[in-house]
Amino acid sequence: MSSIEVMINNYLGNSTYFAIVMSLAYYMLGIALKKKFKLAIFSPLIVASVLTIATIVVFHIDMEVYNSAGNYISFMLTAATVCYGILLYEELNVLKTHFKAIMIGIFVGIAITMCSILALSILFKLPHDQYVSLLPKNITTAIGLSVSEANGGVPSITIVWILITGNLGNAIAEPVIKFFKIDDPVARGVAIGSSSHAVGTAKALEIGEIEGAISGLSLAVTGLLSVVVAAVFAQLY
Repeated sequence: MSSIEVMINNYLGNSTYFAIVMSLAYYMLGIALKKKFKLAIFSPLIVASVLTIATIVVFHIDMEVYNSAGNYISFMLTAATVCYGILLYEELNVLKTHFKAIMIGIFVGIAITMCSILALSILFKLPHDQYVSLLPKNITTAIGLSVSEANGGVPSITIVWILITGNLGNAIAEPVIKFFKIDDPVARGVAIGSSSHAVGTAKALEIGEIEGAISGLSLAVTGLLSVVVAAVFAQLY
C-alpha cells in the first residue's frame, strides 16, 4: 500500500462516520446528476454504489474497516422502511376500499417471482446456495439479507440482485406503466412496490401520493410474506 492508502485505511479505522459521510456525499451527487440529466442511469443509488466501489478499489480500502463504519447505514434502512407507514396512514381510506385487490396483487407478485426463480434455477442448474440467494431479490434490503442468511444463501449475491432489481424497477416503472396503459394509481403502487421494493417506491412517490403510499405498503407486506414463502421455496430445489 502507498502512504495515502495506509492513511485512508487508518482514518477509516478510527472514524466511525467517514464511510457514512462518503456514501451520503456520493448519493447526494447522484441526486444532483439525476436532476440535471434526467436519465435513469444517474439513479442516486447507482451513482453512490459505483463511486463507493471505485473508491474502495482505487485506495485498497479494507472492506471490514468500511463495513464497520457503514453498518450504521444498514441500520437506518430499517427505520426508513418503517417511515413509509406515514404515507400509508395518509391514504388509509384507499387501503380500506381496495384492501382485497391489493392483497391479491401482492400475493400474485410474490408467487410469480418465486416460481420464476425456481424455474430458471432448475434450467441453468444453479447451486442451492445461489438459488436461495436469489429468492429475496424483490424484498427490501433490511429484510432480504436476513432471509438469505436464514436459508443458507450468500448475502453478497443477494444484495447485488436486490440493488439490480430496485434500480431496474426505478428506471423502467414509468415507461412500463405507460406502455401497458395502467391508469389506476392503486394498481401502479402494488406493481411497483411488490416488484422493486424501496428503490422502486421512490419512483412511485414521484408518480403520485397514492402510488407512493400503496407501493410502501406493498414492499412491507411483500417482505413479511416472502419470509415465509422463501423458506418454503428454499426446500423445493
